[in-house]
Amino acid sequence: MSTPEASSRETTEGPVYTVTGGDWDEITEAARQADDERIVVNMGPQHPSTHGVLRLILEIDGETVSEARAGIGYLHTGIEKNLEYRNWTQATTFVTRMDYLMGLHNETAYCLGVERLLGIEEQIPDRATVIRVLLMELNRISSHLVYIATGGMELGASTIAIFGFRDREMVLDIFELVTGLRMNHAYVRPGGLAQDLPPGAVDQVREFIKKMRRNLPEYDKLATGNPAFKARLQDVGYLDLTGCMALGITGPILRAAGLPHDLRKAQPYCGYENYEFDVPTGDTCDAYGRFLIRLEEMKQSLRIVEQCLDRLQPGPVMVADKKIAWPAQLALGPDGLGNSLDHIKKIMGTSMEALIHHFKLVTEGFRVPPGQAYAAIESPRGELGVHVVSDGGTRPYRVHFRDPSFSNLQSMAAMCEGGQVADVIVAVASIDPVMGGVDR
Repeated sequence: MSTPEASSRETTEGPVYTVTGGDWDEITEAARQADDERIVVNMGPQHPSTHGVLRLILEIDGETVSEARAGIGYLHTGIEKNLEYRNWTQATTFVTRMDYLMGLHNETAYCLGVERLLGIEEQIPDRATVIRVLLMELNRISSHLVYIATGGMELGASTIAIFGFRDREMVLDIFELVTGLRMNHAYVRPGGLAQDLPPGAVDQVREFIKKMRRNLPEYDKLATGNPAFKARLQDVGYLDLTGCMALGITGPILRAAGLPHDLRKAQPYCGYENYEFDVPTGDTCDAYGRFLIRLEEMKQSLRIVEQCLDRLQPGPVMVADKKIAWPAQLALGPDGLGNSLDHIKKIMGTSMEALIHHFKLVTEGFRVPPGQAYAAIESPRGELGVHVVSDGGTRPYRVHFRDPSFSNLQSMAAMCEGGQVADVIVAVASIDPVMGGVDR
């Protein structure tokens, strides 16, 4: 075929052309002269394994995928642009909704960037930092459980799907107790946290650790040694270390190719250098290896969570500077969490200046010095980076996220081309993309 822009097939209604660009006359002529029979298949734009709205355009020859492309942009949230119209604290409500399976990682990465611009990194209270690590590791576990559950569902392993969502519920219950919401928390704020851990949270986390350590071996029994499971995952979605490096792939995909790169070790943040944990790696470079990596990562996250509970010391969870610290005092009213009237009375009764600061902070927000900063963390899917730019105002001039799902999705073609159509599902599931992060 002389051009790659078109292919055709005969139907009862005449020739049907699949067109992707180029001059129409050239396309039709090239399609007419083509002697091969390729079929272009749309997988999507909605499909269970894609964790969102992803369109896969597959060119197949029989059962073999000869060309694979990813079509993105169907979610079009416009979150990054929206941040330019909200103050620095309000932005946390938006970023938590990008990759909605790791909202607390989004919030923490953004807040680390803002705190770097403000120059208050050393002023963040220790208790706030420990709670951030605690919640991020719980979030890593819940995200990996969704990967295992939905990946199992793709393969028809419904028991794994039920077990995965069963265990994730325990994490979401903890999130609901601590932040008030199961997802989309806006709990991590520039300068610290929205509020302290409520009574009973530590006991509930300890109980979760016990249950999860008891439940994790079930996934091994169900999947790891299961011949049917291994047959579907081994040597599928192959991408070696050279391919990962060329495409900028990070996270479990990179570690399954043998490189122990983890930002928690390589560029520690939030005090991760003080925690004891291992970075699991493999050398299979396939979907099965990525499954094993994530399974082991959950065990390591439980180790970190346990250390967080032991490190928790009484203290504040927000910076002392009242011109930055968003008022976090909340009260539990008949309609849920809301402003504490006692706190408002205290402000109004203290001084007129305190009331003015409170009013300006809530309505306008604080000012961030002009400049730019980049902060990166190790999310469940790889390196999550945020580039924050300030022009000295109360709103971000620009916020751009380096979302791992967006970068990792580039590997889809390399993993799928030359393989079977059925293996595309397994390969995409092993990438574990979440489209909220891709179409931000």
